[in-house]
Amino acid sequence: MTEPPTALSPDDLRRRCDPTALGFGTTDELEPLEELVGQDRAIEAIRLSTEMRHRRFNLFVHGPEGTGRYAAVARVLAEEAAKRPVPDDWVYVHDFEASDRPRALRLPHGSGRKLRAGMAELIDDLAQAIPALFESEEYQSRRAAIEEAFGGRNEAAFAALGQRARDCGVAILRTPTGFALAPMQDGEVQKPDMIDDLPEAERAEIRDNVAKIQAELSAFLEALPRIEKEHRAALTALNAEMAEQVVDMNLSDLRAGFGGISALKGYFEALRSDLIGNAAMFLQAGSEAGEGPFPMTSVRVHDMPRFHRYAVNLLVSAPEKSVGAPVVIEPTPTLANLTGRIEYIQRMGALLTDVTLIRPGALHKANGGYLVLDARRVLAEPFAWEALKRCLESGEVRIISAGERLGLSASGTLDPAPVPLDLRVVLMGDRYILRLLDAYDPEFSQLFTVTAEFGPDMDWRIDSQQRLARQVAARVRQENMRPVTADGVAALIEIAARAAGDREKLSLQLSPLWDLLREADHRAGQEGAKTIARSHVEGADAARQRRCDSVAERIQEMIARGTLIIATRGSVIGQVNGLTVAEMGAARFGWPVRITARVRLGAGQFVDIEREVKLGGPIHSKGVLILSAYLASHYLPATPLSLWASVVFEQSYGGIEGDSASVAELCALLSALAGVPLSQSLAITGSINQQGEIQPVGGINEKIEGFFETCSMQGLTGRQGVLIPKRNLDNLMLRSEVVEAVAEGRFHVYAINHIDEALELMTGLPAGKRTISGEFPAGSVNANVEMRLLDFAEARRYFGQTAQQGGDLQDED
Repeated sequence: MTEPPTALSPDDLRRRCDPTALGFGTTDELEPLEELVGQDRAIEAIRLSTEMRHRRFNLFVHGPEGTGRYAAVARVLAEEAAKRPVPDDWVYVHDFEASDRPRALRLPHGSGRKLRAGMAELIDDLAQAIPALFESEEYQSRRAAIEEAFGGRNEAAFAALGQRARDCGVAILRTPTGFALAPMQDGEVQKPDMIDDLPEAERAEIRDNVAKIQAELSAFLEALPRIEKEHRAALTALNAEMAEQVVDMNLSDLRAGFGGISALKGYFEALRSDLIGNAAMFLQAGSEAGEGPFPMTSVRVHDMPRFHRYAVNLLVSAPEKSVGAPVVIEPTPTLANLTGRIEYIQRMGALLTDVTLIRPGALHKANGGYLVLDARRVLAEPFAWEALKRCLESGEVRIISAGERLGLSASGTLDPAPVPLDLRVVLMGDRYILRLLDAYDPEFSQLFTVTAEFGPDMDWRIDSQQRLARQVAARVRQENMRPVTADGVAALIEIAARAAGDREKLSLQLSPLWDLLREADHRAGQEGAKTIARSHVEGADAARQRRCDSVAERIQEMIARGTLIIATRGSVIGQVNGLTVAEMGAARFGWPVRITARVRLGAGQFVDIEREVKLGGPIHSKGVLILSAYLASHYLPATPLSLWASVVFEQSYGGIEGDSASVAELCALLSALAGVPLSQSLAITGSINQQGEIQPVGGINEKIEGFFETCSMQGLTGRQGVLIPKRNLDNLMLRSEVVEAVAEGRFHVYAINHIDEALELMTGLPAGKRTISGEFPAGSVNANVEMRLLDFAEARRYFGQTAQQGGDLQDED
């Protein structure tokens, strides 16, 4: 026997939270609970990732929006970060051997700032000390001695050469183009015509003397560059000696402050050599500073571009009073924001850069700690995802621009040394992105081995509602809201159950719940109340629904005006009120839709009009095909179906998806076959299988409320109601006005398990079960359906025989 349909009581339609069972008057009496409730699995996964030191244990976090994923991750990361040491500083300094490859130095925390300040002070001090030293009496006297020594040496040599020339009767003459030699007698230069008059022996002697002196003069002139080089070398040695004194004197204090840092030993040696070798730069800087309107002591020489080679670029350094490792959340994970960038300045039409223009990325800032990224944003940024993976794989951060990735980088750029990487990356995303990465990126599973899934709901138990009440207390105190009464908390719990779509669950998407609490606090303030009560919570919830219900109200208005044709009275053959639901942003609402079916003699063709015009989705088409399978197996199983049937959603002009109307479609089809009218006072929802069993569907609350609204606008008669799958009972959390109407007998909700129960409710006739003889009881709905199908089969057989006989007669002719 078919079970009788269950008429649901008001208690079946909405689960209530008893305020007295909460055990408090207001939330002021509760101990606040900061931790998330119901997310133990996700928290455990987060802690595993943060505690593991292996670089593969990066974390992917996913779950519904509003479940507190970001807050939970931030809290756990902050707790674990506090247990770790403050990371070391990282600085970039000029490499004096390879100027295009700045060196990355790791220094103890706080040392980077001291080194930067110390280097700036050193350069400024040398800019004063070096010019002062080279203007000192000691330097001037020693230089004068060198000048005098080399100058006297040249003069003496030239004077000796001149005396030998005079002794040989040769004069050395200075000309604009150099030196010239001429014969001389009695201190006077002889003219050429006088020499021509001399005997050949004398002329030969003169030629020999001139050639001799010419050779000695050439040797003297050839020695001058060597002597000048020795002169310069002596001056350079003097300058280096003097510069070495002042550099060592000023650098010794800086070295003493960092004596225990091995990473700086080699740098200081290279720095010392470069400072001594470039002392002239400081002389020039001192000269330029002396020409200005301010005294030398006020000039910041270390800021001059040519002295940036001595600057210390403090790439990353935690604040002085920091505790623990860094937790960095990067909202815009571009390639530059992740791995850093090199900036450029324009000088005389050229783009130039140096070590001071290297900027850190989020990976540098989070080094030694944790980096939180939005997965969708990382994947959307060009080159960002690949760069992140390369850094995690190699264990180091290398700065490279998008232009370099594309081979479009300009000349004159830098190639900074990579920084070793030790951090945990946390990607925040959703299940769809997780599946895509798992399926299409084989490296993802190698780098992100831990997944934390935040669930959408938790079981509604006494302990869970107590914990949720403590979370409400924590939120109230955090935001300085009014305390919430026990009945106010009970209302919030009921709203959480409604949001979960399950009377046995509480939604963990708490963000909308906190927004509702804030609005309830505002309403309480407007009323001058000192606490937030149920009336404030329910009033805020109703106001929120009203703000989102413009589309739903317009649909109901169209039904009331007859634009959308829906009947809530009377009975019609082959016509039923189905129920549909739509979701638009924060709004989710349902409304009735007319479904009709038509049948005639045919060859077993079942026409889904929605599918034929490509408005029906695959799941809807599957549901319609199940109807034809049910007819073929339930009625006349040994006889081929001989009907043509069509089913359509009337006044539906958009896409239809889902199988929640398949029960309604079957009811309309069976009504059309049996010739039995269906009550239009009832609406029905549910999917069906080939055995005729009713299966649960989604949006059950919104569907019931949508039909209730339609009936209310057309006038409640006490006969109207909705048929729902019995397997949806746990999903019922109806609005109070629907529950009150059911309690007063003005509206009804029925739970059914089988199509026969639906037929009996909607037709008022027994559905009928096959007897021992294999027939349905006479007068039952199923008997009428089978009789109609049998008539169709016999008519088809008759027409087939007639057509065959006509063909035989033609053959005989």
